[in-house]
Amino acid sequence: MTEPSPELIAAGERLASRPWTFVKSVVDLDFLPPGDRVEIAFAGRSNVGKSTLLNALVGFRGLARTSNTPGRTQELNYFRPDGADLFLVDMPGYGFAKAPKDKVDAWTKLVTGFLKGRQPLARVFLLIDARHGVKKVDEEIMAMLDAAAVSYQLILTKADKINTFELADMVQATLAQASKHPAAYPVVLATSSETGEGIPELRAAIAELLAERGRPVR
Repeated sequence: MTEPSPELIAAGERLASRPWTFVKSVVDLDFLPPGDRVEIAFAGRSNVGKSTLLNALVGFRGLARTSNTPGRTQELNYFRPDGADLFLVDMPGYGFAKAPKDKVDAWTKLVTGFLKGRQPLARVFLLIDARHGVKKVDEEIMAMLDAAAVSYQLILTKADKINTFELADMVQATLAQASKHPAAYPVVLATSSETGEGIPELRAAIAELLAERGRPVR
């Protein structure tokens, strides 16, 4: 894997060091914000550590709500940094057991509608628990993203929970899974919200996406 340049690392750090604010929760597509900023979304199974990773990413523990209750996030939560044309979007977790059918149907309608033709959406970071790897439900979401032609990148979370050799094997196995999907970005990042592993690289990836969309971090 090619390491990000020092310039991108620095841009990512500048972005993370800015004040971040919660903008809005969206439960209906009619209330999506105007598409005047780059959007980068975070998706993953319930309890994969999505909100915790978002908080580590921006260096603000209380930005995204965390919960031990699977399926807590049931809306699209928008966050933005001061002075950058960017929204980070915390998507509803998927795969929670025993959810009522109406909840699952509402999730499906919201997420598929959001992914379909959302021009400002530059990438979805799809979070995978490093201890468990890509599950069947993750494959279903990957197929959904492929069908929507949305670029997505697999991010391993909780990398500190397994040893170095297991993690290296998991990165390779996850990369092999990604290679089967046309919309998957061919780089897998391993991260830990506890130790900070992979966080600078993830920030750099966001800075690179902003630069590609003509919105570089100043």
